[in-house]
Amino acid sequence: MASHEAGKRYITPRGFQALQHELSRLLRSERPRVTREVADAAAQGDRSENAEYIYGKKRLREIDRRIEFLTKRLEELTVVRPDPAQAGRVFFGARVTLEDEAGDASEYQIVGPDEFDVAAGRIPIDSPIARALLGRRAGDEVSVQRPKGRASFTIAAIRYDDCDAPA
Repeated sequence: MASHEAGKRYITPRGFQALQHELSRLLRSERPRVTREVADAAAQGDRSENAEYIYGKKRLREIDRRIEFLTKRLEELTVVRPDPAQAGRVFFGARVTLEDEAGDASEYQIVGPDEFDVAAGRIPIDSPIARALLGRRAGDEVSVQRPKGRASFTIAAIRYDDCDAPA
Protein backbone atom coordinates (compact mmCIF):
# COMPACT_ATOMS: atom_id res chain seq x y z
CA MET A 1 0.00 0.00 0.00
CA ALA A 2 1.78 3.11 -1.18
CA SER A 3 -0.44 5.63 0.51
CA HIS A 4 -3.37 6.11 2.84
CA GLU A 5 -6.65 6.29 0.92
CA ALA A 6 -9.33 8.56 2.35
CA GLY A 7 -12.38 6.73 3.64
CA LYS A 8 -10.66 3.36 4.09
CA ARG A 9 -10.04 1.98 7.56
CA TYR A 10 -6.67 0.27 7.71
CA ILE A 11 -5.29 -1.96 10.43
CA THR A 12 -2.19 -4.09 10.91
CA PRO A 13 -2.59 -7.87 11.18
CA ARG A 14 -1.64 -7.63 14.87
CA GLY A 15 -4.26 -4.92 15.48
CA PHE A 16 -6.95 -6.94 13.69
CA GLN A 17 -6.05 -9.99 15.75
CA ALA A 18 -6.33 -7.95 18.97
CA LEU A 19 -9.84 -6.76 18.04
CA GLN A 20 -10.88 -10.33 17.14
CA HIS A 21 -9.51 -11.54 20.48
CA GLU A 22 -11.42 -8.84 22.37
CA LEU A 23 -14.67 -9.76 20.59
CA SER A 24 -14.13 -13.45 21.31
CA ARG A 25 -13.37 -12.75 25.00
CA LEU A 26 -16.52 -10.64 25.34
CA LEU A 27 -18.70 -13.29 23.69
CA ARG A 28 -17.22 -16.37 25.34
CA SER A 29 -16.37 -15.29 28.86
CA GLU A 30 -17.26 -11.71 29.83
CA ARG A 31 -20.90 -11.64 28.66
CA PRO A 32 -21.81 -15.10 30.03
CA ARG A 33 -20.17 -14.23 33.39
CA VAL A 34 -22.03 -10.91 33.72
CA THR A 35 -25.28 -12.56 32.61
CA ARG A 36 -24.89 -15.14 35.43
CA GLU A 37 -24.17 -12.34 37.92
CA VAL A 38 -27.30 -10.44 36.82
CA ALA A 39 -29.43 -13.60 37.10
CA ASP A 40 -28.05 -14.29 40.59
CA ALA A 41 -28.70 -10.67 41.65
CA ALA A 42 -32.25 -10.82 40.21
CA ALA A 43 -32.94 -13.93 42.27
CA GLN A 44 -32.25 -11.94 45.45
CA GLY A 45 -35.57 -10.13 45.19
CA ASP A 46 -36.31 -6.40 44.90
CA ARG A 47 -34.43 -5.26 41.80
CA SER A 48 -35.09 -1.55 42.27
CA GLU A 49 -32.71 -1.32 45.23
CA ASN A 50 -30.35 -4.12 44.23
CA ALA A 51 -27.03 -2.46 43.32
CA GLU A 52 -25.52 -5.67 41.91
CA TYR A 53 -28.50 -6.12 39.60
CA ILE A 54 -28.52 -2.47 38.46
CA TYR A 55 -24.76 -2.40 37.89
CA GLY A 56 -24.85 -5.79 36.16
CA LYS A 57 -27.55 -4.69 33.72
CA LYS A 58 -25.57 -1.51 32.97
CA ARG A 59 -22.40 -3.55 32.39
CA LEU A 60 -24.31 -5.96 30.14
CA ARG A 61 -25.54 -3.05 27.98
CA GLU A 62 -21.94 -1.77 27.71
CA ILE A 63 -20.70 -5.23 26.67
CA ASP A 64 -23.49 -5.58 24.09
CA ARG A 65 -22.66 -2.16 22.62
CA ARG A 66 -18.98 -3.08 22.38
CA ILE A 67 -19.81 -6.45 20.77
CA GLU A 68 -22.00 -4.69 18.20
CA PHE A 69 -19.30 -2.09 17.52
CA LEU A 70 -16.52 -4.69 17.13
CA THR A 71 -18.65 -6.92 14.89
CA LYS A 72 -19.35 -4.02 12.50
CA ARG A 73 -15.81 -2.61 12.71
CA LEU A 74 -14.12 -5.92 11.89
CA GLU A 75 -16.22 -6.11 8.72
CA GLU A 76 -15.16 -2.57 7.68
CA LEU A 77 -11.42 -2.88 8.28
CA THR A 78 -8.80 -3.59 5.64
CA VAL A 79 -5.84 -5.58 6.96
CA VAL A 80 -2.62 -4.25 5.47
CA ARG A 81 0.37 -6.56 5.28
CA PRO A 82 3.77 -5.19 4.36
CA ASP A 83 4.71 -5.64 0.73
CA PRO A 84 8.32 -6.79 0.15
CA ALA A 85 8.56 -4.03 -2.50
CA GLN A 86 8.21 -1.51 0.35
CA ALA A 87 11.45 -2.61 2.03
CA GLY A 88 13.56 0.34 3.05
CA ARG A 89 10.70 2.84 2.90
CA VAL A 90 8.13 3.98 5.45
CA PHE A 91 4.60 2.79 4.82
CA PHE A 92 1.64 1.70 6.94
CA GLY A 93 2.72 -0.75 9.66
CA ALA A 94 6.37 0.34 9.63
CA ARG A 95 8.32 0.68 12.85
CA VAL A 96 10.49 3.73 12.45
CA THR A 97 13.39 4.69 14.68
CA LEU A 98 13.93 8.45 14.72
CA GLU A 99 16.82 10.43 16.12
CA ASP A 100 16.25 14.00 17.19
CA GLU A 101 18.77 16.82 16.91
CA ALA A 102 20.28 15.83 20.29
CA GLY A 103 20.83 12.25 19.10
CA ASP A 104 18.05 10.79 21.28
CA ALA A 105 16.20 7.92 19.61
CA SER A 106 12.50 7.02 19.72
CA GLU A 107 10.57 4.36 17.88
CA TYR A 108 7.09 4.67 16.40
CA GLN A 109 4.86 2.29 14.51
CA ILE A 110 2.43 3.74 11.99
CA VAL A 111 -0.98 2.15 12.57
CA GLY A 112 -4.67 2.72 11.99
CA PRO A 113 -7.03 4.68 14.23
CA ASP A 114 -8.37 1.51 15.86
CA GLU A 115 -5.01 0.48 17.27
CA PHE A 116 -3.03 3.61 18.06
CA ASP A 117 -1.53 4.00 21.51
CA VAL A 118 0.84 6.96 21.72
CA ALA A 119 2.28 5.82 25.05
CA ALA A 120 3.25 2.50 23.40
CA GLY A 121 4.69 4.27 20.34
CA ARG A 122 1.86 3.33 17.97
CA ILE A 123 0.85 6.49 16.14
CA PRO A 124 -2.11 6.91 13.76
CA ILE A 125 -1.40 7.19 10.05
CA ASP A 126 -3.12 10.58 9.90
CA SER A 127 -0.91 12.12 12.61
CA PRO A 128 1.50 14.87 11.54
CA ILE A 129 4.59 12.78 12.24
CA ALA A 130 3.26 9.73 10.37
CA ARG A 131 2.33 11.87 7.36
CA ALA A 132 5.84 13.36 7.37
CA LEU A 133 7.41 9.88 7.43
CA LEU A 134 5.36 8.13 4.72
CA GLY A 135 7.44 7.18 1.71
CA ARG A 136 10.73 8.24 3.30
CA ARG A 137 13.90 6.15 3.60
CA ALA A 138 16.48 5.53 6.31
CA GLY A 139 18.83 8.53 6.49
CA ASP A 140 16.15 11.00 5.37
CA GLU A 141 15.52 14.04 7.52
CA VAL A 142 11.97 15.03 8.33
CA SER A 143 10.60 18.15 9.94
CA VAL A 144 7.38 18.04 11.95
CA GLN A 145 5.30 20.87 13.35
CA ARG A 146 4.37 19.92 16.91
CA PRO A 147 2.38 21.86 19.53
CA LYS A 148 5.65 22.90 21.17
CA GLY A 149 7.22 23.93 17.86
CA ARG A 150 8.92 22.50 14.81
CA ALA A 151 11.24 19.53 15.31
CA SER A 152 13.64 17.80 12.95
CA PHE A 153 14.38 14.11 12.99
CA THR A 154 16.59 11.71 11.05
CA ILE A 155 15.17 8.30 10.15
CA ALA A 156 17.66 5.89 11.72
CA ALA A 157 15.91 2.59 10.90
CA ILE A 158 12.78 1.16 9.32
CA ARG A 159 11.47 -2.32 9.97
CA TYR A 160 8.31 -4.33 9.70
CA ASP A 161 7.31 -6.85 12.40
CA ASP A 162 7.69 -10.52 11.54
CA CYS A 163 4.05 -11.18 12.47
CA ASP A 164 3.00 -8.38 10.12
CA ALA A 165 5.03 -9.77 7.22
CA PRO A 166 3.31 -11.22 4.16
CA ALA A 167 2.01 -14.76 4.66
